[in-house]
Amino acid sequence: MTIAERGPDPLPEIHRVDISDIPSVLAQGWRDFLRAPLFGLFFSSVYVAGGLILWRIYGVAGLEWWLAPLAVGFPLLAPFAAVGLYEVSRRLSSGEDLRWSAVLGVVLGQKDRQIPAMAAVIIVAFLFWVFVAHALVALFLGLRAYSSGSDVMSLFLQGNGPLLLLVGSAVGAGFAGVLFSVTVAGLPLLLEREVDFVTAMIHSVQAVTANIPAMVVWGMTITVLLALAMAPAFLGLFIVLPVLGHASWHMYRRLSGEDPAPDTAAS
Repeated sequence: MTIAERGPDPLPEIHRVDISDIPSVLAQGWRDFLRAPLFGLFFSSVYVAGGLILWRIYGVAGLEWWLAPLAVGFPLLAPFAAVGLYEVSRRLSSGEDLRWSAVLGVVLGQKDRQIPAMAAVIIVAFLFWVFVAHALVALFLGLRAYSSGSDVMSLFLQGNGPLLLLVGSAVGAGFAGVLFSVTVAGLPLLLEREVDFVTAMIHSVQAVTANIPAMVVWGMTITVLLALAMAPAFLGLFIVLPVLGHASWHMYRRLSGEDPAPDTAAS
């Protein structure tokens, strides 16, 4: 039944979270990953494969330097992996059956709900970031950056390269920060309740603004862990992505005041 037919579900109240909650939700995310590792490896494998393919394509073309803006923009796409992981954590917390058919059925069933609209927002934001990254490269480095065979380190460490890295990282962080604000509570809310995606994004921004210190540290934690995971040929994403996906679900539950105590979750 659609939102138009039954009306929207009530929104959860926004609760306060502290910076001290971050290690706890990461521990819960790690525990969920250990309890259902095959699900985490399955959902993260898409991103690892995509990263390796892009690495190979740009390497053959002699444009390895384009991996830098793609890496900066990677947090924009990370929420895609989260939906299936949210469902796994939700089932683990509620004691529901954890079968592949059930989890994948929920994920595939989102095509008739509001998450595809949120996905469109994420894709548009990422494509716009790629366009901005092209413009910044042309502005700071000119045609030199587009010549095949250019040394990556010389491009970024000579001339205007350091300034490009500084400005590009700041702009990319701005894109990631905005998208983080609309998805950190918006995506799990769309999975859990029947609301429209605009309402979910507004609710997510309100949750972030009510918990700015904790959310800033949480967003930085996600960014740093993803960056470290991408360093060894993207292979670290096999572990970091599912742990962060599970942990993000528990952070949403804490923002909603509905997360069980860690001892209860562990049992």
